[in-house]
Amino acid sequence: MKFVIQRAASASVSVNEQVVGSIRQGYLVLIGVCDTDTEAEADRLVRKMLNLRIFSDENGKTNLSLKDVDGELLLISQFTLYADCRKGNRPSFVKAGNPEHAQKLYSHVIEACRKEGPVVQTGVFGAHMQVELVNDGPFTVILDSEEI
Repeated sequence: MKFVIQRAASASVSVNEQVVGSIRQGYLVLIGVCDTDTEAEADRLVRKMLNLRIFSDENGKTNLSLKDVDGELLLISQFTLYADCRKGNRPSFVKAGNPEHAQKLYSHVIEACRKEGPVVQTGVFGAHMQVELVNDGPFTVILDSEEI
């Protein structure tokens, strides 16, 4: 499982020109799932993400977590995080999780985050989406279940 976490001043996601999720300060998180991912791995990444200290404190040091700044979450599924570009010019997506498994784990991540209390907004699984982001920094962190 992969999370691409972007520290956001604001972010939104639209489907068919209708905003389906938006946040103020917080994280825009792109979530990729592969077939071998488990709920335990998802829980581990959620804990890590929610406890990351990547917001600036009064001294400009990245020392504050999402909870410390009353941050919000915008969670968006993105199978293309598992693109394999090693051969040719057209990416292969065979490493991406099958849609049923990926949707189950995506939903699990959403519920795990909601249990922790921040505002949680989402995209629409499997939909063609337009994402708008004001990346604060820019500041982007990648969490990969194979590395944590």
